[in-house]
Amino acid sequence: MPGETRLERRLDRAVDRAVTPRGAAIVIATATIAITLASAALMTVIDREHYPSLGSGLWWAVQTTTTVGYGDVVPTTAAGRFLAALVMLFGIGFLTVITAAITSTFVSRTAQRADGIGAEAPTAEQVRGLDKRLELIEAALAGSSRGERTPPDADATTAEQIRQLDQRLERIEAAVTRPS
Repeated sequence: MPGETRLERRLDRAVDRAVTPRGAAIVIATATIAITLASAALMTVIDREHYPSLGSGLWWAVQTTTTVGYGDVVPTTAAGRFLAALVMLFGIGFLTVITAAITSTFVSRTAQRADGIGAEAPTAEQVRGLDKRLELIEAALAGSSRGERTPPDADATTAEQIRQLDQRLERIEAAVTRPS
């Protein structure tokens, strides 16, 4: 779409990949791990005094991303605090938005299945064919009610056929008249 940012397009592709619960879990886990690792590396670079190793930066990033925040290690520089604020916002907001978008997709898909929207609608040609067949059946029934010659077991067979046709017509009518 025109006007979409690169981040929006990437998010759309990520959500599109999350078509199953397993796919959704992979997308969410990947985003969480990427944010955590990137923020750990950045914190190690930005605040080298308090986070001298990648391990200490990673410990801080895991605490912050998961919003546990033990407080045993906190950034003291302005750049470190700014990064911490960004990681907290991403941990709370960004991952929540991804989770909500994926959940919304599942809810929408479930609702569509429940409404039968995913079912293939009958084509005009199929409806015309059914109409033609019904006309032939009606003509045959009209002929038998006028006393025209019918085989001996035709009445019982015809009654069962009419019942089955009536059921089929009700299903077809329900499918055709279902609101979009």
